[in-house]
Amino acid sequence: MDFSDYVPSVSVDCVVFGFHQNQLKVLMLKLKHLNLWALPGGFIKINQSATIAADKVLKDRTGLEGIYQQQFHVFTDPERSQTSHIEQLITNDVLDKDVLGWFKNRFISIGYYALVEYSKVNKPEPDFLSEKCQWVSLDELPELMLDHEEIIKRAYVRLKQDLYQKPVGINLLPEKFTMPELQALYETILQKKIDRRNFRRKILSLNILIDTKEKRMGSNNRAPIVYKFDKTKYHQVLKEGYHINLF
Repeated sequence: MDFSDYVPSVSVDCVVFGFHQNQLKVLMLKLKHLNLWALPGGFIKINQSATIAADKVLKDRTGLEGIYQQQFHVFTDPERSQTSHIEQLITNDVLDKDVLGWFKNRFISIGYYALVEYSKVNKPEPDFLSEKCQWVSLDELPELMLDHEEIIKRAYVRLKQDLYQKPVGINLLPEKFTMPELQALYETILQKKIDRRNFRRKILSLNILIDTKEKRMGSNNRAPIVYKFDKTKYHQVLKEGYHINLF
């Protein structure tokens, strides 16, 4: 691999969150021939911004464009860069030995979290260093390389903080959903119960939902209303933030 077109000592790592069956999941890569997992990531070309580099990582792994992403932290610990896994990949003929010098540089990593609708990522694609790319429950993380567990934890903390200031549902739910499904998303991310009536009243007060006039048969013979997001108003609230105490 030719690294001459890339900025040395800087990388991007992406924590891709998805929501499925009331679980928050993270997209992970399993390294070839190693019992070790990693976040999707990559290097930054000399003529690229970090955000464009992250966009490419996200598209390559999910096949989707225009994914919502948020830069949340820069990881600079001098001890974070290690080459033991790279040396094992070289031993297993996954990488050529001439790349070892590049990876021996001290790297800082720019962290992004991204939100995607789980069902749209039909076939997550591994990169040239990995044999699998798949969703893993946030509660059941495998053994991770470097400081990737810390990166995930920081991304999750930032996601929860952001939830108090701006909406996230449009990125994680199908186009049409019920109020209980939207509330389940918020409860899963925040890991706490939310009063049903208050949630409904406050969410509707944001004026970002459209009543589709459809109903979906639920439990106890209830038929909750099916909604979808008003994308224009949603993105306006996303930009300006909440003006109420949603929770």
